[in-house]
Amino acid sequence: MIDIIREKLKAYKAANRLEEENATKEIMQEIALYGLWKADFFEQAMFQGGTSLRILHRLPRFSEDLDFMLTTPNPEFDWSPYLHKLLDTFESFGVSPEAKTKGAMDKRIRAAVIKDTSIVGQLELAFAGRRQDKKINIKLEIDVEPPAHSGGGWTFLDFPSDYEVHHQDLPSNFALKIHALLCREFLKGRDWYDFSWYVSKGAFPNLSHLQSALIQFGPWAANEALHIDMPWLERELSLKIASINWKDAQADVRRFLRSEEIKSLELWSEEFFKAKLSKLINAGARLG
Repeated sequence: MIDIIREKLKAYKAANRLEEENATKEIMQEIALYGLWKADFFEQAMFQGGTSLRILHRLPRFSEDLDFMLTTPNPEFDWSPYLHKLLDTFESFGVSPEAKTKGAMDKRIRAAVIKDTSIVGQLELAFAGRRQDKKINIKLEIDVEPPAHSGGGWTFLDFPSDYEVHHQDLPSNFALKIHALLCREFLKGRDWYDFSWYVSKGAFPNLSHLQSALIQFGPWAANEALHIDMPWLERELSLKIASINWKDAQADVRRFLRSEEIKSLELWSEEFFKAKLSKLINAGARLG
């Protein structure tokens, strides 16, 4: 069954070692999604975040983690039962990873990690050089007390076999991306890359979901009087855009892009993102 993975990797036509590594991680992510579906995980959870955009909507950049949210809050959620099914699924494709929960059980975000040293040696991957035992790490994170008012849907996928995932819709996913832009305590250029991509696709954020997320966590936490509308969104995003070091933002996202995408990073500036924001606000005005 390792041949299925080998053929999938070949289809990426990786131009360099970094692209090969990113492609290998993405293949592992898709096998993990398939394993979660087999374990009925998506009966209680939704796929969201950057990797969902990559796999479901062809976001041009690669992504590191698999992010999820429960459809109904459950502070007792535990990854452990699902990890057993994941390991069985990987084994069926000739891969032998380790999997374990990560961090305390009392946190709102529950994490687990899959670590594999078998696939690199089996496929003789160039990015590992002489280190054929190089680890591939896939992190899983789930919000067990997610903000209210998210929309969702189901999509069929066909690698490594036919299956179906439950996921956030684009407006709700966009809402959480804006929450990250406004509330994350460190600069992550990937957030701004995704923001630009959403705007280019004509997406508009689910403001009710954004409001719930902002009241739940961040500088506006517990402010029940907070009301998110277009003027508020324009003002706060304008302030954030003016505060960013765009060279640092470029540096963060560069390694997740294919070589043909990198030149567009030269456009990144306050003026560029103010233009993106203006396009978003104008789209919102047309929506009424």
